[in-house]
Amino acid sequence: MTRRLLLSYLTLVMLVLLALEIPLGVIYGRAAKERVTAAAEEEADSLAAFAALALRGDQPGPLRRRVAECARRIGGEVFVFDADGRLLVSSRPIPPGEVREMAATSQIRTALRGRSAVDVRTGTAGGVAVLSAAAPIEAGHSLYGAVRVTVPTDAVHQRVHRVWLTLAVVGLAVLAAVAVVAFVLARWASRPILELERATGRLADGTLSARATLATASGPPEVRRLAAAFNQTAARLEHLMASQRAFAGEASHQLKTPLAALRLRLDNLEPDVAHSARSSLEAAMTETDRLARMVEGLLSMARLEEHATVREPVDLDAVTAERVRVWAPVFEARGSRLAFLGDPVGRVLAVPGAVEQILDNLLSNALRVSPPGTTVCLDRWRPLSSRRARGEGRTAWVELHVIDEGPGMDAEQRERAFDRFWRAPGAASGGTGLGLALVERLAVASGGRVSLEEAAGGGLTAVVRLRAVTDGRADGGGSRGRGRGGEGGEGKEEEAGSGGTGASPYPGPGGGARSFVR
Repeated sequence: MTRRLLLSYLTLVMLVLLALEIPLGVIYGRAAKERVTAAAEEEADSLAAFAALALRGDQPGPLRRRVAECARRIGGEVFVFDADGRLLVSSRPIPPGEVREMAATSQIRTALRGRSAVDVRTGTAGGVAVLSAAAPIEAGHSLYGAVRVTVPTDAVHQRVHRVWLTLAVVGLAVLAAVAVVAFVLARWASRPILELERATGRLADGTLSARATLATASGPPEVRRLAAAFNQTAARLEHLMASQRAFAGEASHQLKTPLAALRLRLDNLEPDVAHSARSSLEAAMTETDRLARMVEGLLSMARLEEHATVREPVDLDAVTAERVRVWAPVFEARGSRLAFLGDPVGRVLAVPGAVEQILDNLLSNALRVSPPGTTVCLDRWRPLSSRRARGEGRTAWVELHVIDEGPGMDAEQRERAFDRFWRAPGAASGGTGLGLALVERLAVASGGRVSLEEAAGGGLTAVVRLRAVTDGRADGGGSRGRGRGGEGGEGKEEEAGSGGTGASPYPGPGGGARSFVR
């Protein structure tokens, strides 16, 4: 912004200087030429009058002296011709050929015809720029000849060049002075605006503590008032968000212990409940588990919003392989199959733990809606346009696709699926409506995005896009491996075995509560 302001100031001043100095230089050059022309005309008229008296009285001696004196005074040359065009007197010796050429010029012929107008022409003599004037020698009605006076114009041109040079130097000096003053003014005006811009960007990125402190102390009054209003708005927003997060976190935390105690009491009541009431007890236990998962989801979202999210490089291949090993036994226990597709794609930028939570939620959703005997595909790939972008130094992306064979969603449902607590009509019981909302927040916090698409042949495809880490390594992005219903899949497919390790993330009774359903 400082450069733009400086360029605008200098451009304006330069236009003003050009509008002033160019006409001034042109006018001075024209005036200098007119002065030389007037002097040549005056010398020609004066010498013509003297020559008329000398020739009428047949006194060539005084005429020669006057010609020599005039030539010496003007620093040029003087020639006197008779009425027949013969050279009578000259300030220097000239060869006959040059005399004939000079007498044949239109300038001399015009003067020998007795015209009173003085013919002024410019030309060169011996390589020197000169200005010449010719006047008729007349006395009464008699024509005695013509006078030609030549004046060198080098001195005039040098004066004009010096004036142009002076104007240029003055213009450059003015530009330099204006540049210094304009730079100070531009810095004074732009620094608080730039700080306000950076603070606004930090606030938009989620740094609620961003403030524009310098902008309130310096700069134009309008900018200072704007910065003060921004700081007040940011402080108010930070307070409101902190209050909201504190309420959600504290309420969720306070609910965890009563829900755990309630679940324990329900477990203890199970042996003493009559067979006719056992279905009601199981429904109560299922609802308690759902509430526990909802509370855990609220806590996860509150923690995500509370802490500063710093993106770090994450080995996507290792994380996806580890989650597949963990989830494979769960899918097999449900009679489904988890397929791992795609070639290695390298590292991505993500909030620590975000990729694991995203995969857990998406796989949990896919498992819940997939009928037994179907396959859920976890596909990783780098789009071709992203590989070109990486080679050109632009932002490169990596995509994760989770493809299920469930009932799917229509366009309106896919649009609303990321709203908190929203659940699709006819969805399986036990869901909280927080899973996809948390996935979206984790993806956005990691600098990426998530979307839902209709899978080929039915079902749903969850697409997560994350920024690839471009560290100069060879691009490891393979071609996309197709999921169920795809054709020509080129990626390597790995079927997850059942030998995975780690605690099952499947949300069953007494199980972990990291995974949520839509």
